Amino acid sequence: MSPAPSELARRLAREAEAVCRYYLSNGKRSGRYWLVGDVRNTPGRSMFVRLQESPKGPAGKWTDAATGEHGDLLDIIRQCRGLRDFSEAAEEARRFLKLPRPEPQPASKPVRSVAPAGSQQAARRLFAISSPIERTVAETYLQSRGITRIHHGGSLRFHPRCYYRPDEHLPAESWPAMIARVTDLEGRITGAHRTWLDPDGFDRIRLGKAPIDTPRRSMGNLLGNAVRFGVVDDVLAAGEGIETMLSLRYVLPTLPMAAALSANHLSAMVLPAGLRRLYIARDADAAGDAVQASLAQRAKDAGIEAIALSPRLGDFNEDLHIFGPETLRAALRLQLVPEDVVRFLRLSTVAAE
Repeated sequence: MSPAPSELARRLAREAEAVCRYYLSNGKRSGRYWLVGDVRNTPGRSMFVRLQESPKGPAGKWTDAATGEHGDLLDIIRQCRGLRDFSEAAEEARRFLKLPRPEPQPASKPVRSVAPAGSQQAARRLFAISSPIERTVAETYLQSRGITRIHHGGSLRFHPRCYYRPDEHLPAESWPAMIARVTDLEGRITGAHRTWLDPDGFDRIRLGKAPIDTPRRSMGNLLGNAVRFGVVDDVLAAGEGIETMLSLRYVLPTLPMAAALSANHLSAMVLPAGLRRLYIARDADAAGDAVQASLAQRAKDAGIEAIALSPRLGDFNEDLHIFGPETLRAALRLQLVPEDVVRFLRLSTVAAE
C-alpha cells in the first residue's frame, strides 16, 4: 500500500538535505538551510529550505524571498521536475526515497582563535580585526532600516567572514557581520554583539539578516554593560536594541545613548555616576513595560530622574522607518524635558541639515 501524503511528507522531511542536493543541485547548504535561486533550481540565494525542525517550523518548509512563494518538499519535486499534479509528484517522491544515499563527506574544521570562544578576550580580538562599516553590507543593512545617518561614534565595525556555528553538532560557516563593541563605564571592551547579514542585501522576508536560525548573538561579559554611542555627562538615553538606539541617534545625534541588547540586560545596566536624568527608550510590549518600571525604580533609588520614551509602533526603529525622521523628531519633542529639547533636539536639527 502506498504511503499517505502526510506520511510521504514526513519521510521526505527526514531526508530534507538529500532532497535538496538531488533536486536543487545548484544551491548549497548554509547552516540549517539550503539556499538556491528558486524552486526551479536556478542558481542564487533567494529561496531557502529549512533542513531541520526548529521553533520556526518543520524541516522541508521553504520560502522564496523574491516572490513570497512557499511550500514543502513535495512542491519542490513537482515544480522542479515540471510535473502536472500531486499524484505525479508523489510517484516521483516514492522513487526518490528508494534511491541509495551517498555517505556524507566530513566537513573541514575552521581555524580557531587562540582566545577561548565567547570570552572577553575573543570579543576584543574580533572587534580589533574588524573594519569600519562605511561602504559595507553593514551600512547598507542599517540604511535599509531607515537609519541613513549612522551616528555610532566608532562603536560599530564590520567583519566580512565572521564565524557562525548553528549548533555543537554542525561545522562553523562564515557570513558577513556587523560587530558592536560592548563596554563598561570606563570604556573597556567587555563583549561584542554580532548581527550576521545577507551579503545579497535587504529583502522583506529576512530584513537584511542572514538566513540562519539566530542571526544575532553576543559574546563576553554583557551584564551591566552596553553598546555605547557618545560620552555620558549628566543625561543618557538607554534602550534594548542597537537599531532602536541608532534610530533615536538619527534625530538626537548629540544625546549620549546606550543599547543594552536585551530587556533583562537593560534592567541590570550599571548607571554612571553623576547621571542626573535617564531617558528609557522602551519597546511597546510587555517586556518593555516591565523593564521600564524596573529601571525607573533603580534610577529613582539612585536619585536620578527617569523618563520613559514611548514609540507609536513596536519600537523607535519602526517609527523611523515607517513615519520618517521629521515625525519622529516631532514626537520626541513632546516627550523630552524642555531644557533637553533646547539642548539636544534643536542642536540635532541643525546637525541634520
